[in-house]
Amino acid sequence: MLAWYDRHRRDLPWRTPPGERPDPYRVWLSEIMLQQTTVVTVAPYFDRFVARWPSVSSLASASLDEVLHLWQGLGYYARARNLHACARAVVEQHGARFPDDVAGLRTLPGIGDYTAAAIAAIAFDRRAAAVDGNVERVVSRVFAVREPMPLAKPQLRALAASLVPAQRAGDFAQALMDLGATICTPRKPRCVLCPWREDCAARAGGFADDLPVQAVKPERPLRRGVVFWLQRGDGAVLLRRREEKGLLGGMIEVPSTPWREAAWSEDEALSSAPAKTKWTKLPGTVQHGFTHFRLDLTILAATTDAPPEGIWARPEQFKDYAFPTLTKKVVKHALSVLSD
Repeated sequence: MLAWYDRHRRDLPWRTPPGERPDPYRVWLSEIMLQQTTVVTVAPYFDRFVARWPSVSSLASASLDEVLHLWQGLGYYARARNLHACARAVVEQHGARFPDDVAGLRTLPGIGDYTAAAIAAIAFDRRAAAVDGNVERVVSRVFAVREPMPLAKPQLRALAASLVPAQRAGDFAQALMDLGATICTPRKPRCVLCPWREDCAARAGGFADDLPVQAVKPERPLRRGVVFWLQRGDGAVLLRRREEKGLLGGMIEVPSTPWREAAWSEDEALSSAPAKTKWTKLPGTVQHGFTHFRLDLTILAATTDAPPEGIWARPEQFKDYAFPTLTKKVVKHALSVLSD
């Protein structure tokens, strides 16, 4: 495996040249960004973060708003909040040096079992098994594990741990990730190019495509909400910041009702409106998908001569705020309808 990695090592922005010791800060930053996100998407974000904050100390000195603003579009915003909290914890509690073992890393905000193992192995060459989705797929095929996910996860972690060599654990971790990402792909794996093709039980049995076995996912429920697009005389729109905890925590949005599965009546919705005025329903809805549910938003628009307290910004100023993709969709829809 390591010989294959030495020949086919992917040149990624966060990787150091062969023979150089990886920077724990860059390893940590890349691993947080890569959670639930592809390499192609992450690469430009990583470059921008490192250019602006080249060390954990510089990132820790930034404000959360700055971090969220640069993160916008990458999704899963709890990662950005944890990233900021983790940087501050490393600086304040560890003298700006990351712990060098799994146990120490697990105490930091936003670092779970996989991320701790990945940082320990890659940055500090600890003999730790970093098991992500790519690694689970490789291991399930090599050992022909037929138990469905997620029940198979403990077995796959144990099998992956048994494979980690005593030397070059960091290179092995990256090799296994690369193997899953480029060769042992979810569909039509290129088994003829795999360095483990002679030892793979699934390839020998002709059922590599069938592994890992995935449990049937239930259909995501649909939730509904009503957004209030309130403008004052100079064209500024009322915005608000979401609570720090929870979905899209700390991000800026257009005020809305809570999201729920039941449809909103007009009277119910208006009880959450930021101002008592005449509201007009805009045609169409804004639809968005989260991991565990789908969302359908109706927009009510109004103008006011007695603007309430809050964040007010004209559309040309929106770029200065940390908008999640959902808010960008709301803004685009409202401006499109109101400009007609």
